Amino acid sequence: MRSSPGPVPAVAADVFPADRLPLAIRYAELLATAGVIRGLIGPREAPRLWDRHMINCALLSPALPQGATVADIGSGAGLPGLVVAIARPDLTITLVEPLLRRTTFLEEVVAELGLSHVTVVRGRADALHGKATYDVVTSRAVAPLERLLGWSMPLVAPHGALVAMKGSSAADEVASAGSTLSKLQCAPPTIDTLGAEFAAVEGVDPIQVVRVTWADPTRVSLPARGTRGSRESRPGTSRSKRRKS
Repeated sequence: MRSSPGPVPAVAADVFPADRLPLAIRYAELLATAGVIRGLIGPREAPRLWDRHMINCALLSPALPQGATVADIGSGAGLPGLVVAIARPDLTITLVEPLLRRTTFLEEVVAELGLSHVTVVRGRADALHGKATYDVVTSRAVAPLERLLGWSMPLVAPHGALVAMKGSSAADEVASAGSTLSKLQCAPPTIDTLGAEFAAVEGVDPIQVVRVTWADPTRVSLPARGTRGSRESRPGTSRSKRRKS
C-alpha cells in the first residue's frame, strides 16, 4: 500500500511562507514514500508526518538569525534541516549525516526541490572540527545534551549558538550537562519555548529548544573566517559515493 503523509493541516500555511508551502508538501510526500521504503521513516509515522515532524520542525525556523550559516548534525531524513531550509531560503544550510542511504536521500530531495542553499556532507560532526564553523548548529533527537555539546560546540562560531530541539527533558539535560558546559567554557544555557501561539491548534505542540553560546566569544579558538563552512566558502558534498552505509 502506498504511504501517505495525510492531509495538509491548515496551520502549515502559518509556518511556511506561501511560496514555500508547495515544496514542504512535496518533501512530505517524499518522506512518506521513498523515506518509508528506504527505512528512513517508520510506516506508522507516515500518516502523522505533518503534525509530528513537519510542523514540529518548522517551529524552529523563526528562531534562527537572518542570513545565518547553519549546520544540522545527524540530519537523518532531513529533520529539522530540510524543513528549516524549505521555510528559510535566506539561510545557508549544511546537512551533516554519516549514513550513505540517508545522505543519498537528502541529496535527491535537495536536487528535486531546487534547494541551492543546502549542502549535504556525509560524515560525523567531529570530522568537521577544526575545518568549519557556523552561526547556528541545530539537531533533533540526536543525543543527550551532555554528549551533543562535544560534537556541536566545536562547530559553533564565536558569536554563534547551539540550538538543539529537545522535549520535556530539556531542563534535566541542562542540569546533567553542568560539568561539560563548564569544561567547554559555555555560557549558561537558555530553554526557549517556540510555537506557543499555536498551542490551541489541534495536533500542534510547542517545542522546547536549548540554546548554548560561548561564555566569552573573544577567547574562543576556532578556525578563521574563510575556512570551510564560513560565509565565504561552504563545505562541498562529501565522499559519500566511496563508502558504504
